Amino acid sequence: MLQDHAQTLLQIDDAVQRYRTGSGDVGPLVLDHVSVELKPGEIVGLLGRSGCGKSSLLRIAAGLAFPIEGKVSCLGRPVTGPVDGVAMVFQSFALFPWLTVLANVELGLRAKGVPEDEARKRALRAIDLIGLDGFESAFPKELSGGMRQRVGFARALVVDPKILLMDEPFSALDVLTAETLRTDLLDLWVEGRMPIKSILMVTHNIEEAVLMCNRIIVLSSNPGRIAAEIPVTMPHPRNRLDPEFRQMVDRIYALMTKRPAPVPTGSATFPGLGLGMALPRVSTNTISGMIEEVHAAPYNGRAGMPELADSLQMEIDDLFPVAETLQLMRFAEIADGAIRLTPAGSRFADMETDARKRLFGDHLLAYVPLAARIRMVLDERPSHSARSSRFLEELEDHMSDEYADRTLKSIVNWGRYGELFAFDEGSETFSLENPQ
Repeated sequence: MLQDHAQTLLQIDDAVQRYRTGSGDVGPLVLDHVSVELKPGEIVGLLGRSGCGKSSLLRIAAGLAFPIEGKVSCLGRPVTGPVDGVAMVFQSFALFPWLTVLANVELGLRAKGVPEDEARKRALRAIDLIGLDGFESAFPKELSGGMRQRVGFARALVVDPKILLMDEPFSALDVLTAETLRTDLLDLWVEGRMPIKSILMVTHNIEEAVLMCNRIIVLSSNPGRIAAEIPVTMPHPRNRLDPEFRQMVDRIYALMTKRPAPVPTGSATFPGLGLGMALPRVSTNTISGMIEEVHAAPYNGRAGMPELADSLQMEIDDLFPVAETLQLMRFAEIADGAIRLTPAGSRFADMETDARKRLFGDHLLAYVPLAARIRMVLDERPSHSARSSRFLEELEDHMSDEYADRTLKSIVNWGRYGELFAFDEGSETFSLENPQ
């Protein structure tokens, strides 16, 4: 599609966002002075991990949420609510199961008061455009996931929007179905067969962003800030095996795995410092499995993150927390988009189960302050026990309730594996009942 940058379709200036918690308190910062501009003729990707505020930013663009600071304008007007001329495609399909394909697609037009005959004609054209001709009378339960998402696209396109917003529209689909739908959508875009002037899409799939987008905005996490804005000048269609494509993917992996600067102890940013370190939910089985994968051929102790993601079939939201946990525990180091096992990580890979557990426990005490704090309290108390609430309250002084709960659950799992302490789920109590 030819680009025309004469007009700005969407402008988000210095957006700051927080949400209130269930108790009514103001929650942690979600977006920190984020600015995004969308011009005609471009597909812009918002790329980042869970917690970076991608979906919050998309909701602000749609007029479904409002920043506590900053300005938003769309199609030349301030955004005060849902914007006419903007349509959204969701990850979860969001179809009405009791309506046929045709009725689902017509729904938005009928809500706008479009006459029945015109709504029917426009819906049929959209269904045909998106490749569902012949399925007009089918119900969602009769369709595959890919076909249901095509209905979602038809429903968005039928209202002739100028901007299409997409919130991870391919992530709920299997790999082959997602690839087919991406290719079909790009073909329609390049051929100029869709009414839209620009697309703003949320993704956590790096290859998907490079495959589809003209510009990629990389957001850092907790809070969301713009870490980089990367133009992608390769013409469509793009070949994943092209050296330029691979270089772009590698560059973004390197950017997203770059170690952050040290942060204050009170921050919930992983890897953080002290008790302000918010831990990801990563199982010890996954930790062991990644160490084994990187240790074995063909990697032999060092693996590029893109190659590792491909071999393990893991998205960045799954891969990065595991890799960062290995780095935190000093079993691996991450640099330049690659992960390399440390001598301790290589020893772990070669050990039997009991020896692995001892080494893991030693590293947990040495490098995860919360584990050391729990063990110290248990050692000092005559009962050698302590309620989990004692540590949860301490964590909540440094991070949100959600991060505190996740962090405590992680430390329970890791501490049990390293045989540092036991935990009783019923009484929510740590103890030294099992460890020697």
